[in-house]
Amino acid sequence: MKTRDRILECALLLFNQQGEPNVSTLEIANELGISPGNLYYHFHGKEPLILGLFERFQSELAPLLDPPADARLDAEDYWLFLHLIVERLAHYRFLFQDLSNLAGRLPKLARGIRQWLNLLKRTMATLLARLKAENLLVSETQALGQLVEQITLTLLFSLDYQRILGVQADSRLVVYQVMMLVAPHLTRESREAAEQLARRYLEA
Repeated sequence: MKTRDRILECALLLFNQQGEPNVSTLEIANELGISPGNLYYHFHGKEPLILGLFERFQSELAPLLDPPADARLDAEDYWLFLHLIVERLAHYRFLFQDLSNLAGRLPKLARGIRQWLNLLKRTMATLLARLKAENLLVSETQALGQLVEQITLTLLFSLDYQRILGVQADSRLVVYQVMMLVAPHLTRESREAAEQLARRYLEA
């Protein structure tokens, strides 16, 4: 693995474990067994490190947020899609543990986060629109707009909420919570199937 990638991996691990404000570039260099100058050659401080990790986060999620327009999704495909998103959020959880302060310190990150959130919400809206087009979902457009906001908030902050409660973060619980948000907007038959699937998913 190249030194640059090793630095990113180590920074991600330490940021996730200790919180980004509590980790210095010197600690990252020491953890890797390289000189601070070597680290500085690749990243001129913490800001480029954080932005580099955010770029990786975006890159890993890009295929999920740009599904083919003609893709036919079964009910379980939607939940797998959500699970993959939650897994990436968990892998880069330091970004969302103190998001407002982190974005306030780093304007470039704030712009990137806003763009990414808009893409996430647009993807969610598209998937809900497909369900409506297939007569599986019955809510009006305004209600679906609020549903997208609720889903986004749950995806972003549910894992951290679990951490605050002192329980081990569980990606399955986040997916279950999103499924329960969507269920009331489905037709009766689809809702019953979704709730049954959600219960099975949480128990798996």
